[in-house]
Amino acid sequence: MNCPRCRGTHIVKNGSNGVGTPKFLCKVCGRQFVEDPKNCSITQETKELIDKLLLERIPLAGIVRVTGVSERWLQYYVNDKYAHTPRRVENKKKSRARLTLECDELWSFVARKGNKQWVWLAFDRDTQEVVGVYIGDRSQTGAQGLWQSLPAVYRQRAVSYTDFWEAYEAIFPGPRHRSVGKETGQTSHIERFNCTLRQRVSRLVRKALSFSKKLENHVGAIWYFVHHYNATLCPTTRS
Repeated sequence: MNCPRCRGTHIVKNGSNGVGTPKFLCKVCGRQFVEDPKNCSITQETKELIDKLLLERIPLAGIVRVTGVSERWLQYYVNDKYAHTPRRVENKKKSRARLTLECDELWSFVARKGNKQWVWLAFDRDTQEVVGVYIGDRSQTGAQGLWQSLPAVYRQRAVSYTDFWEAYEAIFPGPRHRSVGKETGQTSHIERFNCTLRQRVSRLVRKALSFSKKLENHVGAIWYFVHHYNATLCPTTRS
């Protein structure tokens, strides 16, 4: 057996790939390869299945086992999909004189628990849509990011219900901002959505091995689910 790069013969076994094919390592140039690779294109049907699996509580390794694609190809595919996922909500035009928002934030991390990333969310109480998202720290910068992520109509007219976190009071306009406790039920919808987000996005599940190593993918995965969630809402709920 020869190395496909340097044609060297100092080859050793090096485990197997995601579908169980033995891998080899060239000790001369460091190239990893499989013997008699079977290069085949990934079908559109498989890609559509992967798109659906990315919306469930399944790690990438699990998707590899289900679909049979290679780990390397799947990682490139996911990187590209998340990179092209829009970072802004697309909501229908609102005609009501008054809009009501529920806002909250949930903790997450990237690569290690010391690298905390807070997911700030704004939820339209009447339409059940997620209308604002920002991922960052839990300072006033995060609250400002959430505020700027809102469509203009919400920044101009909406009454916002939040918890007592001081960052909200510093950024959200006082006359239309209400700080409330959980016992009031005024933020129950956004708190329920937080549970949904943790149940459906595997990298947000607590005490699990699924977590993001790249901030870009962490942000992309959350936005990818948010767009799917908004798109699948019942039309009567959004009207």
